[in-house]
Amino acid sequence: MDKSFVHGLKPNRLLRDEEAKRRVVGFSMKPEEAFLFIKSLRKKVVSLFGYSSGYEDSEAMLALVKQELSAYSPETHLINIGATVGGIGAAYPLAKSMGFVTTGIVSSLAVQYADQISNEVDHICFITDQVWGGKIPGGTALSPTSQAMVACTDIFIGIGGGEITRDEMLAGRALGKPVEFHPAEMNHEWAHQKALKNGQPPPTSFWGATHEVFGDQR
Repeated sequence: MDKSFVHGLKPNRLLRDEEAKRRVVGFSMKPEEAFLFIKSLRKKVVSLFGYSSGYEDSEAMLALVKQELSAYSPETHLINIGATVGGIGAAYPLAKSMGFVTTGIVSSLAVQYADQISNEVDHICFITDQVWGGKIPGGTALSPTSQAMVACTDIFIGIGGGEITRDEMLAGRALGKPVEFHPAEMNHEWAHQKALKNGQPPPTSFWGATHEVFGDQR
């Protein structure tokens, strides 16, 4: 890693070991700093978008990821996701097994959950943010994390996904970048538990907010 790009690196109780710290590009990066670092790797960026929670059929999701990534060469492309192990982040080990360099862009909120950062991410960019992604609450602009995701991505591949994935893929499409979407259901039990926790009625659909926009555009 080019250490000139390391920004705001500091000790963290969940990222104390040297191997983990070597994979962190910065703990408090701006979107433009993440963009400059990832572009310095000199590869086209294929980003995977989807649920941060589990999939109802995780094996089908991984089979689809393998099929999609087989169209690209590790020599010319890298794989970017949201850095964490859950949901679409389960594709990190597969991407590594196929020989790809991997990157992760995630909100600085994730630092307190650093044990959930995938061990298969080569370069991790924590973006200074007050939310996890999507649009800034009460506004129309993307949050810093989503700004970084959209700016760094050359090719968008969505497999299911909620509001954050929807907002990022819409932004990518508005910029004229290639956007591909595959419907997938979120984990049913997780969705039920989330609704219960938030005092909401049981869900009637498990397809996610991204499907509402992109589901008929395959």
